[in-house]
Amino acid sequence: MIGKRYPGYDVQSKRQTPSWNEATRRAIDERLALPQEPRFFNAKEWEILNAVCARILPQPNDRPPVPVAAMVDAKVFGRRGDGYRDARLPPLHEAWRRGLTALDTEAKARYNHSFAQLAEHEQDGLLAAMQTDDLNHPAWGGMPAAAFFSHRLVHDITNAYYGHPTAWNDIGFGGPASPRGYVRLSENTRDPWEAAEAKPGLEHQALELNRRVQ
Repeated sequence: MIGKRYPGYDVQSKRQTPSWNEATRRAIDERLALPQEPRFFNAKEWEILNAVCARILPQPNDRPPVPVAAMVDAKVFGRRGDGYRDARLPPLHEAWRRGLTALDTEAKARYNHSFAQLAEHEQDGLLAAMQTDDLNHPAWGGMPAAAFFSHRLVHDITNAYYGHPTAWNDIGFGGPASPRGYVRLSENTRDPWEAAEAKPGLEHQALELNRRVQ
């Protein structure tokens, strides 16, 4: 508990306080109730996606993991775009399907195994090659690997992760600022309903403050 950056903090303690309204509660409930089985991706794509998520955002083993792959699947299944799209990429669902298939094809061409079966350093090497646009198998179908990496893969995975209450606890985020909002907006200040960051030697002080945060 003391080793955490925001010890004792649980964003969901705000649920029935002035920090969250009914719309916020519904939105959080939907994220917590996401099905853990894919609705868009097939079994093979789901396996690859989970392996990719584990390398892009490795998670600590002292808490339940954020269901990143399920959140990405929900976004693609619901066709929830970002309101904009890099012109080099096809639509959301097509980009993800083609990108995962191409990555797996690259893995088989280089290592004779599916991406999900590779050692972590091999997976990292392929992802690094994707980032620098050094993957060019015909399976990409003209979609630049680097554009997929930056504008879909990393974008969607990190947005999913930091959109989940478990990640909010890690970074001391209080969730949507509705209806209460925030008052102290200058640096190194905090409202009493915000999480307190543990300072060296003052961890127990942060723990006590965070137990009272609402």
